[in-house]
Amino acid sequence: MTLKEELKSRRFWRAVLAETLGSLIFVMAALGSSLPSPGQGCSVPLVQPALAVGFTVVGLGHCFGEISGAQMNPAVTLAFLATRKLDILRTACYILGQCLGATLGAGILYLTLPLKSAAECYVNKVNSEGNAGQALGMEVLVTFQLVFTIFSVEDHRRREVGEPGNLAIGLSVSAGVLTAGRFSGGSMNPARSLGPAIITGIWEHHWVYWIGPILGAVLAGLSHEFFFAASASRQKLIACLTCKDIEIMETASASRSSLSTVTQSAMRAKHTNKNDHN
Repeated sequence: MTLKEELKSRRFWRAVLAETLGSLIFVMAALGSSLPSPGQGCSVPLVQPALAVGFTVVGLGHCFGEISGAQMNPAVTLAFLATRKLDILRTACYILGQCLGATLGAGILYLTLPLKSAAECYVNKVNSEGNAGQALGMEVLVTFQLVFTIFSVEDHRRREVGEPGNLAIGLSVSAGVLTAGRFSGGSMNPARSLGPAIITGIWEHHWVYWIGPILGAVLAGLSHEFFFAASASRQKLIACLTCKDIEIMETASASRSSLSTVTQSAMRAKHTNKNDHN
């Protein structure tokens, strides 16, 4: 499909809208569950936001999984781009939609706050007893485990292996919040950190919540696809680096047949389709 056809496609804009709405709902759940009771400061038990975001991810996966993949996270989207599962146009539109949805979600919740000062609890912050480097490392690690889980679930689904995919991803998000919450807030999602920062104007150590999740996500996607996936192979890695057709390499690896046979079959099918079109 050409760029012009993609932009005119209803399916494409449905997917972008799904990412926007999904991010809005996700951020509202994450921020709403992080708000403290009166007189409590910003100290909220981690289990509260961890369960909220985990349950929300499971629900949104069922709502938007078949439409856009329910990524709702620029780091996840960039990991799919790095492994050539998304093109640049869809990646850019998804990220714009995710950031817009996150900002709208934070803004809507801000308007409902009786005390606007409580909005400071929205923002992911580096622990005062730690430093930005430690927070960055935690964001890399917890995002790595989240995105590795997402790619594993997608690999199982592609091979039609029955398993509770959305539940596994939701539990992975909850585990990340519980693990990194005391160090960095357990964001794992640049859009989730960007929305509150725009609304409150608090940008301290904001770079941590972009570099950490993106680095962890891309490393997870590449390591899974080219080393741990059922279709992983040296030929597939070379195909990615040289911008060749990865699907042909995946088919060859999955069927354990020779690459030349698969390539010839694919070329014959394309030639037949071209003749039929003519």
